[in-house]
Amino acid sequence: MADTTLKKDRGFSYIAFFDLDRTIIKAVSGTELAKGAWKKGLMKWADMAQAIYYSAVYKLGIKNPLKVVNKMTEWVKGIPEESLVELCTDVYNKVLLPSLHGDVIPEIRMHKEKGAKIVILSSSLAAVCNPIASFLGIDDVICSRLETTDGFMTGRPIGKLCFGDEKLTRLKAYCETNNSTPLESWYYADAYSDFAALSLVGMPVCVNPEKKLLKIARKKEWKVYIWS
Repeated sequence: MADTTLKKDRGFSYIAFFDLDRTIIKAVSGTELAKGAWKKGLMKWADMAQAIYYSAVYKLGIKNPLKVVNKMTEWVKGIPEESLVELCTDVYNKVLLPSLHGDVIPEIRMHKEKGAKIVILSSSLAAVCNPIASFLGIDDVICSRLETTDGFMTGRPIGKLCFGDEKLTRLKAYCETNNSTPLESWYYADAYSDFAALSLVGMPVCVNPEKKLLKIARKKEWKVYIWS
């Protein structure tokens, strides 16, 4: 853990990173946004069929997960940015906030009492991460952002989607920028795709982990939390 001089200079003792989907919340925000878009007529049948297909191959591990995740953002192409923001707000209020894991609140409180900086590190979109961060009193958000042109979504990410190895890259960069190190950091996540980032931090925590991640967590003696 950092010494008192560093804590005074940077204003916090360490960083606790939290994934969003199936960690802070029970839901998968991307899936819920697709469902909401379909109901509102923002998604075509062909796009919905593709979303279902890519969701299935992702779960089965048939294709490269990064390629699959990149494909799953293409359905927003041509949607007005304002409409997507309204969709995210609606899904947040009706689905995501009610699916909040009750156990995450005392966990965040515990870290805050120890002087930690709390950060969401997620592949989810800023429009769903930011309101959850605000509700929970989280200090910062590292997430995926989508490109717009003339007020319309292009279906492309700004930079890389915050997924897999990109999470590792951003976690390292964030720690460096904030005069901290991954070894003194915590990271809470549920998926095998988070393995690289979990391996980097000093305190990895697997929340309701997927079977593949659970097997690794037990072998490495990482903390495993089962949240209701």
